[in-house]
Amino acid sequence: MQIQLALAALLNGESVWSKAQKQLVINLQAYAVSGDQENLVAFERNYQLLQYDKFARDEAAKTEYDYAAAEEALRHDNAMREAVPVILFALHNLSSAPYLRDALAAWRSTDDAIAQLREIAGELRHTRATRAWSDAEMVRQGARIAALNDYIQPRTNIFSNAIADGAKWLGRLLFGVLFVAGGLASLLWFSLARRILASVRGTEERYRLLFDSAADAIVMVDEDSGAIVDANRTAASWVGKAAREIIGQRYSDLFESGTVGDASTPAQDRLRALDGSLRPVETQSSLAKWGSERVAMEQERRIAAEALASIAEGVIIADAERRVVAVNVAHTLITGYEAETARTLRLGDLRTLPDGRPLPESIWQTIVRDGNWIGEVKTRRRDGSHYVEQLSVSVIRDDGGRVQHYVAVFTDISASKASQQRLEHLAAHDPLTGLLNRARFEEACTDAINAAERDRATTAVLFIDLDAFKIVNDSYSHAFGDRLLAEVAARITHQLSDGDVASRIGGDEFTVLIRRLRAREDAAALANRLLVVLSEPFVINDHEISLTASIGVAGYPLDGKDATALIGNADAAMYAAKTKQRNSIRFYTPIMHADMHKRVHLATELRQALAHDEFRLLYQPCVELRTGRIVAVEALLRWHHPERGQIMPGDFIPVAETLGLIRHIDQWVMQAACKQLNAWDAAGVPSIRVALNVSASWFGHSAFVECLTRSVLALGLAPSRLLLEITEGSVLAMGEDTNRIMHALHALGVSVAIDDFGTGYSSLAYLKLPAVAYLKIDRSFVSGLPNNPNDVAIIQAMLAMSKSLGLRTIAEGIESEAQHEYLLREGCVEGQGFLYAVPLEASEITRMLAPDPRRVKTKLQLVQPDRSA
Repeated sequence: MQIQLALAALLNGESVWSKAQKQLVINLQAYAVSGDQENLVAFERNYQLLQYDKFARDEAAKTEYDYAAAEEALRHDNAMREAVPVILFALHNLSSAPYLRDALAAWRSTDDAIAQLREIAGELRHTRATRAWSDAEMVRQGARIAALNDYIQPRTNIFSNAIADGAKWLGRLLFGVLFVAGGLASLLWFSLARRILASVRGTEERYRLLFDSAADAIVMVDEDSGAIVDANRTAASWVGKAAREIIGQRYSDLFESGTVGDASTPAQDRLRALDGSLRPVETQSSLAKWGSERVAMEQERRIAAEALASIAEGVIIADAERRVVAVNVAHTLITGYEAETARTLRLGDLRTLPDGRPLPESIWQTIVRDGNWIGEVKTRRRDGSHYVEQLSVSVIRDDGGRVQHYVAVFTDISASKASQQRLEHLAAHDPLTGLLNRARFEEACTDAINAAERDRATTAVLFIDLDAFKIVNDSYSHAFGDRLLAEVAARITHQLSDGDVASRIGGDEFTVLIRRLRAREDAAALANRLLVVLSEPFVINDHEISLTASIGVAGYPLDGKDATALIGNADAAMYAAKTKQRNSIRFYTPIMHADMHKRVHLATELRQALAHDEFRLLYQPCVELRTGRIVAVEALLRWHHPERGQIMPGDFIPVAETLGLIRHIDQWVMQAACKQLNAWDAAGVPSIRVALNVSASWFGHSAFVECLTRSVLALGLAPSRLLLEITEGSVLAMGEDTNRIMHALHALGVSVAIDDFGTGYSSLAYLKLPAVAYLKIDRSFVSGLPNNPNDVAIIQAMLAMSKSLGLRTIAEGIESEAQHEYLLREGCVEGQGFLYAVPLEASEITRMLAPDPRRVKTKLQLVQPDRSA
């Protein structure tokens, strides 16, 4: 059991250590770019956690170690508190075991690299504190961090895989020990049972069993001649001779007194050993005389019965026809069948092969031919339940060699089988979700690919990443996030067909293997089902949470010839889905790898974009549908790259979120938009509203409202002129924090618009929160107007609901007069789209509004829609 607990603890510890190591690099990269102290604090927290683990590892490796100090070090990680004793047991006692030895070597090999990351953190802190920071320094330190990460990452993979492989090895070893121990115990008791049964066959055999099994030395003496006629094994061992060598000697040759003591009183005597030494003994003559044949037989029967009853294993004695004639107490305790009922059964009754098939006649033939058989069977108890037992059956023959009896000895091995299954499960599965772990999933992929190659079939991998999971994890707690991940895993599993498997390969990333793919459409159908079920609300601890997912699909043989390539390409496809449009599916194409390399390079350049002031805002007018009057503009972010020109948000925002830069970009957008409002006021432009898109990570940040307040008040702007747009998925993901922030914004006078309304799971509860004043109808519903009946029905429902709740509506993506007229007729208040204007420079907005009473020209200027705007 200790080894089993150690395996579970090591697998859990591997997950915790790997996560801390990866987060360490992410925190330091983010701090190098942004200088945000929160990232530095997070880095230090993860670094200290790794150092505590390192101390415990090194301390436990000593022959004599400070258990209390090692225990205290490991207990700094709340996720591992309960597992600390067994982790130390494994580190101290199993460190030389196969695989675990390799895992610890890989772990130790990262110590210096992690220490160098700490040195870089110190240099970055000093450089920023002394204001010696420069772009060149940022690039240099970023390259050092990347190089160290490239060194650490493969060793982390070796560590993780070795732990998983070691768990499998230890599991097999432990079960082997249990199996052998159980087998030896059964053989021992079987041997004893055979002797017990043999003793019943005749006086001489019963006598020999009793005589030789006694712990005291017994010698049989002829009363007339004083000659020794028999001696048991104990007596022979005391004297130092074989029993046959003692027979024939006189009693006085062995005992110093030379006379047999009285039957009623023990006597002190000395036994003469082979080497001539004298051994003090206490003697007493037997109460049963040779002539008392009947008394001796009864005594032997009683002893035989008591021995049979004392055996912990179940014993069955059957006649030559396999009819049960006797069972012991353990049989009744294990099976529930009393002796009387058992005697109505045959030896083969109640038992089947482990798979449920009847015991074949070949087993009985083997027993008769070879004399014995040992194996596993499934047995039915009297209450109808089943258990697995290890059964040993042998035969007792008469003097003519004919089968006289069968003796069966059995042990309930359900507990050891359950332990084996638990160990195998731990070695192959993620302890949090119960899904396959990364190593076993790769093995399953390899098996599926081999089978597909042999059968000329196809297989596929789905790579699933949860959108905005980090927001939930940070807003609630890691324990809350763990519960959510377990629920996600259950929903994924429920959608799988027989033979398909799912895995959690780390964090909020899951994979699915479709073993037999009949057509590409089957993979698309499963991916779409997963999108639907994962977008339905989760209820965790009475909190309702909504998520979406991005899914990438790669298939064998077109998208990869081995497991590594297939999983990697599915990952690339998932990233493409997350980049272009979250809550969507993408199939792998070769260009995606080029895009991935491009994004890696983009990440380096993005770190410099803020410092070099390469971001700018465009503004798209929003009109009042009834009058055509421009009432607002939406600020749209663009990155003007010095070499590649304008880069759209869809190409860099996901990278910014990964690097932790999105909050800094959002802050820049907020400050730039406020400054522009102030500039328009100074230029005499009529007062309009500016809408800002806000990421969930910035909207939910503790400093968000304070920063917004400072930006507005510093420029003397009316807070009501700002409209914050946030997607409904982000609102739902933030949970209780949403309520707090909405109340704070309402008190400040800032309104909120729910963006992309209707594209994900919509909850009416948050629409009643203060500050929520607008709903933005997504362009995907507007595009089918006025002819698509489904879009018409959805739009009518949204407008009716908004009216009931007292919310104003803004329709996105209006591109035709027909759409404009339909929305106006149905009661939509505002709209924006290429029918009115494309995103414009601030100077063009100034020219558009200053000389004119803010009425849009009636001449339509339709342009090719810019979907990423």
